Amino acid sequence: MGKILVVDDSAFARMRTAKLLADNGFEVEEAANGAEAVRKYQQVRPTLVLMDITMPVMDGLQALREIKRQDASARVVMCSALGQKSVVLEAIKAGAVDFLVKPLQPQRLLDVVRKHGHAS
Repeated sequence: MGKILVVDDSAFARMRTAKLLADNGFEVEEAANGAEAVRKYQQVRPTLVLMDITMPVMDGLQALREIKRQDASARVVMCSALGQKSVVLEAIKAGAVDFLVKPLQPQRLLDVVRKHGHAS
């Protein structure tokens, strides 16, 4: 199974997501904001990033763009309670491979991670 980087400013959301993924055989790394996510991405080269959009320091869209600039093949799934079409379109245009609406549904999350989080 692949290595997944879970990025969310909510420690509770990160913990819940990380536990679900670890319980299903994934190796998990965590970051609390976009700037930390960019640094962690460079260090651990995960097979998939689950990225919240609304975060302090650097938001998810900025972090997505920076990660894609450094690694065009990066696979990033955006996660947000903001289900607005414009945000989803902006994330997809910036290179996100998928989009999850929060609160994350465990089965949908696992389906998306299995689809995009395999080692290449």
